[in-house]
Amino acid sequence: MNDSNNPSAVRSRKQITDALLLLMEKYPYEEISVKQIVLETDLVRKTFYRNFDSKDDVLRSYIRMILRDYFDVVNHARGDVLKTIFAFAEKNKKLLKLLDKNDMMHIMLQGMNEFILSAKSELDPERNPFAKLFEGLDSDYLITLNIGGIWNVISLWVRRGMKDRPEDVRSAIQKYLSRIGSTTRSASQMV
Repeated sequence: MNDSNNPSAVRSRKQITDALLLLMEKYPYEEISVKQIVLETDLVRKTFYRNFDSKDDVLRSYIRMILRDYFDVVNHARGDVLKTIFAFAEKNKKLLKLLDKNDMMHIMLQGMNEFILSAKSELDPERNPFAKLFEGLDSDYLITLNIGGIWNVISLWVRRGMKDRPEDVRSAIQKYLSRIGSTTRSASQMV
């Protein structure tokens, strides 16, 4: 992908991305061609390839952009991290439903794993809610554990049509984690 911040390039990338998302509402992803994407815009094919290598590149680029915003919010979140994560999912409901419809939720998971692991050096240990939990441990494993667990919950929520109230899902997760904590404390006391 071309990362130029030239206003014309930024505008072209947005048009191309919007066209792909619009087409994903109408057609299965695998049936969408670059030609169709270009026809949905006022651009020419050359402009598409000046900005992207393929339709997959368009989707991955869009996901990276969303994840940058997500990372910034989670990294600076105060309070309930799960609430922040569900707010992210609700904000990106359209994309998540399109990915689910096309059996492509794994692309968001892959993007999260790649982006968050590579961006962890930018974490502010004073503000990041996970810094103390990870202290002295291999954070790569713990980050992927958290991403995988939460992402599976979000994926199920999307698959169910995002009908369950986020507060109810968060509450169930928090109760479960509390039970794990008390079970672990009980087990260690018996040893």
